[in-house]
Amino acid sequence: MNSSARVPGDSALNSARRERELRELGDGGVVDVLVIGGGVTGTGVALDAASRGLRTVLVEARDLAFGTSRWSSKLVHGGLRYLASGGVGIAHESAVERHILLTSTAPHLTRPIPQLVPLLPDIGAAQRMLVRAGFAAGDVLRRSAGTPASVLPRSRRAAAAEALRLAPTVRRAGLRGGLLAWDGQLVDDARLVVTLARTAAGYGASVLTRVRAEQVSGDSAVLHDALSGETLTVRARSVINATGVWADRVDPSIELRPSRGAHLVFDAAAFGGLSASLTVPIPGSTSRFVFAFPAAHGRVYLGLTDEDAPGPVPDEPEPTDAEIDFLLDTVNTVLREPLHRNDIRGRFAGLRPLLRTAEGSTADISREHAVLHSPGGPITIVGGKLTTYRKMAQDAVDAAVAHAGLTAGPCRTRRIPLTGAVSGAARDRLDAPPTLIERYGSQATAILALAQDDPDLATPVAPGIDVLRAEFAYSISHEGALDADDLLDRRTRIGLVATDRAAAAAAAAQMFR
Repeated sequence: MNSSARVPGDSALNSARRERELRELGDGGVVDVLVIGGGVTGTGVALDAASRGLRTVLVEARDLAFGTSRWSSKLVHGGLRYLASGGVGIAHESAVERHILLTSTAPHLTRPIPQLVPLLPDIGAAQRMLVRAGFAAGDVLRRSAGTPASVLPRSRRAAAAEALRLAPTVRRAGLRGGLLAWDGQLVDDARLVVTLARTAAGYGASVLTRVRAEQVSGDSAVLHDALSGETLTVRARSVINATGVWADRVDPSIELRPSRGAHLVFDAAAFGGLSASLTVPIPGSTSRFVFAFPAAHGRVYLGLTDEDAPGPVPDEPEPTDAEIDFLLDTVNTVLREPLHRNDIRGRFAGLRPLLRTAEGSTADISREHAVLHSPGGPITIVGGKLTTYRKMAQDAVDAAVAHAGLTAGPCRTRRIPLTGAVSGAARDRLDAPPTLIERYGSQATAILALAQDDPDLATPVAPGIDVLRAEFAYSISHEGALDADDLLDRRTRIGLVATDRAAAAAAAAQMFR
């Protein structure tokens, strides 16, 4: 064990590195931290542990961001919603973590986004006052987190003309302007996870996908390599269960009550060039909204539901018909021309790993995370939300260090820039297309170099899709993609629209021939 801080090294993830590190793991020895789960929390834990100088191994049964981490709203929330239910602590924590992502660790993967509540006759004076008070509270949260107005501007009233510029398909009749606030948006949630994994690898962590952990205890696990069929037993000074909605499979003492958040995918044209998060209050609620916001690949995502999701956990949750109707009915209250089911290009849903702590609506269950440790079992980190992954990881590693008596440095992840991090003038000087810079930051130049060296890689993966074959190649050589599904569904988000996926499938398969 080496407790000294490592200098970041090679962060490339690929099949050759995977095979080498599995071989080295099979040679024996005890690792400091074994992390189970390759979502945002697990990769965050791996980065935290490795950057403290701990020998760290992460195993993921499928692929990076295979589970809930790719089904989020792709937003970096400041925690405003939690104030309405008295959750001051988690609201402040969310605002702090949003600040860290926007300004320090991932400025290349995040951006400010305006949040517009149109003031139409259906929104009464009382609800308007509640929204305005909430936005004012959001300004207090922003200031308490240290985020300057130059990063996230202050909330304010918007005139009708500005509201229509931001959201051109909003009803004009009776529009009295809008209330405007600012929040954070991710380029993509799965891309954040992959970037976290690469950064952890740069600090020496072994990141092993297609490796299932079985017979997990507090100091060991049997690992099954899905590609070779081989198994090996790994001894660890500490084991951390970061498997989200599958946490109770690793440790049956955990009791979860998942909730489902559903989204619909539209072409950007359906919203007329939307450039803000169009935020629509849900009738009868003081703290919940449906929102539509611009996303990558010329799309708009519409979400979000919060429904109890009992029963077995599916690999790919689906919105129900009732959720689809709810989202359409709610957003149509503010649109000039209603959207219909035939406008929907895709749909997705994610299951939140909420602890079973209360009866009643899952919307009322706390989003605070918890670090749990059953006798003889692993340390489990569960609950929370994507925005607060870094603090969740810190708490989990702190618990592992304390329990196992590990010699480790302090948490450093507040100040560790993720692979590709770039901002300001340095970003402006990058000689690469804006779409590549938005997805890869400073790594965009490496992808551009691939395209320049091989004309075939300079072409799109399919007509009308803004992903280059060079991005597929880079995902294989640097981002740990092992098959076509990894390329289509997680390294890029082409797969969120079935017709786009079908169009790009041949190019993805060709990369592995």
